[in-house]
Amino acid sequence: HHRNAHARKTGMSTRTYWIGVVSKDHVDLGVAGGFMQVNHGKAGPLERMHTGDGFAFYSPRTTYPDGELLQAFTAIGRVGVGPIYEVPPVEPAHAFRRDAAWLAATPAPIKPLLPELAFIRNKEHWGAALRFGVVRVSRDDFAAIARAMGREPDADFG
Repeated sequence: HHRNAHARKTGMSTRTYWIGVVSKDHVDLGVAGGFMQVNHGKAGPLERMHTGDGFAFYSPRTTYPDGELLQAFTAIGRVGVGPIYEVPPVEPAHAFRRDAAWLAATPAPIKPLLPELAFIRNKEHWGAALRFGVVRVSRDDFAAIARAMGREPDADFG
């Protein structure tokens, strides 16, 4: 695996950090079941993730599509071991998931974090940065989110 060979050679961590945008009721299902599912079950974003990557869920609302506004990071953990897998299909859609190792955490509202988060360039229209459903973020941004959720990023994602 090319990426790991490169990491061994340079001694650098190749961990990548991701935010998934999912309503809180679906986040709770994933945390309870030890899995992650994004973009209404699409496989593509999950295929770009690697075991051990940092992952946090951001929930715009309590339920999709018109639950109460929540606008908080609601779960954090690491991408689990193993390939993506298909959930027994519920017509008409196929849903893909990956295992996840979720950490105990406290939900953190996004608004107090906006000044710190570099991936949100426009602080006025900050929702635009999250409109694609899965966003890759820097280690610094992810660490700020982790700390706001009561985690110690160097210990959890060293």
